[in-house]
Amino acid sequence: NFSKLNYILQLDSVKKTKKKLYQIILLSLFFFPRTSLPAPMFSRNTISVWSILKKCIGLELSKITMPIVFNEPLSFLQRITEYMEHTYLINRACSLSDSVERMQAVAAFAVSAVASQWDRTGKPFNPLLGETYELTREDQGFRLVSEQVSHHPPVSAFHAESLIGDFVFHGSIYPKLKFWGKSVEAEPKGTITLELLKHGEVYTWSNPYCCVHNIILGKLWIEQYGTVEIVNHSTGDKCVLTFKPCGMFGKELHKVEGYIQDKSKKKLCVIYGKWTECMWSVDPQAYEAHKKSEKKGDNKKQKNNDDADDMPEVQETVSVVPGSTLLWRIDCRPAHSAAMYNFTNFAMSLNELEPGMEAFLAPTDCRFRPDIRAMENGNMDEASKEKERLEEKQRAARKQRAKNDEEWSTRWFQMGTNPYTGSQEWIYSGGYFSRNYQDLPDIY
Repeated sequence: NFSKLNYILQLDSVKKTKKKLYQIILLSLFFFPRTSLPAPMFSRNTISVWSILKKCIGLELSKITMPIVFNEPLSFLQRITEYMEHTYLINRACSLSDSVERMQAVAAFAVSAVASQWDRTGKPFNPLLGETYELTREDQGFRLVSEQVSHHPPVSAFHAESLIGDFVFHGSIYPKLKFWGKSVEAEPKGTITLELLKHGEVYTWSNPYCCVHNIILGKLWIEQYGTVEIVNHSTGDKCVLTFKPCGMFGKELHKVEGYIQDKSKKKLCVIYGKWTECMWSVDPQAYEAHKKSEKKGDNKKQKNNDDADDMPEVQETVSVVPGSTLLWRIDCRPAHSAAMYNFTNFAMSLNELEPGMEAFLAPTDCRFRPDIRAMENGNMDEASKEKERLEEKQRAARKQRAKNDEEWSTRWFQMGTNPYTGSQEWIYSGGYFSRNYQDLPDIY
């Protein structure tokens, strides 16, 4: 029983060894997360999207109240937790003795962290100010806490750490969404930092742009594009990855290509693949020789002038250069994923609320959000009403603070300077897992 076990863990009279045993039993109950949602997703076919979005062209969507039809049943705090789906790549980096091989593993992790966005055309719920999320995965060896530290502009801060002290992974995300008539573009804001404590190494990078096409008409499809620079601040090595845009004929869709260079800018290896499939590493000379010898049919198609942006025909395979080393391959999604918002198995489990979890989760945890819970259960009318109620409650609280001349105070993160980049960001101040949740705001 969750509640009884958690109660025992709080008692000072219980010996440490016994507490540890109960803790192991408690955490072991999370080893079998659910693999499906309570209800399939609703149909969006009857919704007139244009009637809603026609006044939003060129505007930042985070400042506009959007109907629930655009959402998926996860908070953005849970969405950024999906960075951790392939934590084994960080654990692999921690175990490697060679710095270039560690950079390869970190680069693969950086690509894998955005792979869950493939075919995810639903928008996560905007977190309420003060909303939190935690996740502990003993099987993957990490725990994470996140907090919505600002509402305008929306800023989500997260902090993940190894359960055995091997790494710390943290960042502040400032998502900016813009509607451009036929597409919605997500501009990445904020730096991500990974510290490999055993090796004394620190890596930083930012995510690529993400664009959802055919918001108004046609089949929805996603591309990611832009340059991602991963810097090893300890060795001076750098990995430069180019997420290629679709292009005129769709040949480059989903492709990622780049290289690792040392501090003297000498190329040490080439990294290539698709963010929807796999990533490989190979010697730069072998890669260039392969590109010159490769003879591909162009198969160019004339682009028509339909109202929709044509979804390119994608062959989900990567032409592997002889001598390449596989860095990462995406996991297969469950067979019913298309009916479940195209969630991965990892995403399916993020909003799971087992009986007894209320005893130790913070009351601000987004598993307790009634609008997300209603949507997950297939009750769209209730979800819409709850979303409106929560947004109105948040507005009323903001007005009351202004009336009382009060400033909002974050609980688990404080603004500080990233010592490796010099930039200002939200840094975890500690204490969340001590489970002292007194005086937390009533946001739901």
